[in-house]
Amino acid sequence: MLFIVAALLLLGFVLGTVAHAPLTFSVATGVVIAVWLGIFAVRERHGRRRHTQAH
Repeated sequence: MLFIVAALLLLGFVLGTVAHAPLTFSVATGVVIAVWLGIFAVRERHGRRRHTQAH
């Protein structure tokens, strides 16, 4: 429960910061995060595929 409260507080802080940031900065940051998550997803999928073939 405490984790959920902390996550919501952090989300509120981030959304409040984005509301005051310039639009170009917000879009650029969103693109960077999306690329990072995409790379992470590809690496995870590749790692799991290799791990399951070994067993």
